[in-house]
Amino acid sequence: MQGPTWPGRSARPPAVKSATLYGPSPTRSAEPMRLDRKTCRERMAAARLAHLATVGRDQRPHLVPVTFALTEEQILVAIDQKPKSTTNLRRLRNIADNPRVAMLCDHYEDDWTRLWWVRADGHAEIVRSGPQWQEYLETLAAKYDQYRRQPPNGPVIVVTTDEWTGWAYSEA
Repeated sequence: MQGPTWPGRSARPPAVKSATLYGPSPTRSAEPMRLDRKTCRERMAAARLAHLATVGRDQRPHLVPVTFALTEEQILVAIDQKPKSTTNLRRLRNIADNPRVAMLCDHYEDDWTRLWWVRADGHAEIVRSGPQWQEYLETLAAKYDQYRRQPPNGPVIVVTTDEWTGWAYSEA
């Protein structure tokens, strides 16, 4: 079924430029801002939830919510005891095939002047045991009470960040 047509045009409606999309809006109090590395790290460190993006051999993206902790140079994600459909997790298989990952934290409110997001791009490794694994678990337990009560017994995904990117509607 074909939609309406306009003289001299296909069935596609003419493009309309909106002042709110393409120019300053009279209702906006501030212009959107790029966040610097320090601000990106601060906002991610304060967040309780992130999303881990991986891509495996099949080139299909995979995105999962994760708990995490930041160190000076790394982002730590534990595979914990929460119920999962399998122990052969796709995120771990994907990292084994392709260590490039992204982590995203964001903040949403109905007051859009308070929106922001932060993304850390990097490469991941999987640490399954040893003193470093134990240190990573202690770092995660310092952030999450649940991990103090029941320490994760699975591997830790260690993301070394290569680039930080962030955006906020305003400084709020």
